Amino acid sequence: MDNSRPPLPPFTLETAIEKVRLAEDGWNSRDPAKVAMAYTPLSQWRNRAEFVNGRSAIVAFLTRKWQRELDYRLIKELWAFRDNRIAVRFAYEWHDDSGNWFRSYGNENWEFDKSGLMERRFACINDAPIDMAERKFHWTQGRRPDDHPELSDFRL
Repeated sequence: MDNSRPPLPPFTLETAIEKVRLAEDGWNSRDPAKVAMAYTPLSQWRNRAEFVNGRSAIVAFLTRKWQRELDYRLIKELWAFRDNRIAVRFAYEWHDDSGNWFRSYGNENWEFDKSGLMERRFACINDAPIDMAERKFHWTQGRRPDDHPELSDFRL
């Protein structure tokens, strides 16, 4: 069985951009089991101050995350890449169960194995409260439309 997850390293500009968009699409699905399949079985994460190791822990983490971060919408953007590593910046909007809206900003560093699965993910994230009127990400739940502005278009 082929367990590869194209595009594969070493990355070119085009394949790095594609890999970032595929990751964004996966996270916007808010399907923890589907997202976890993009990572190696023993993938290592640092997400804020939480350390997550392995696919089952990733599924549990994402399940908790999306139960708390409601109406989640994410945009990722390539920052840099080399060989089997990619750096991205991102922003996402969400609200809590009291209706308080937030925009979370961050950076991620990714390292991939030769089959294109992510072995390591390090994320730094900050949350900023926003008013509902300040929201910028308004597409229907799921994949961001191709004609929707990119992160840089918002000057975020």
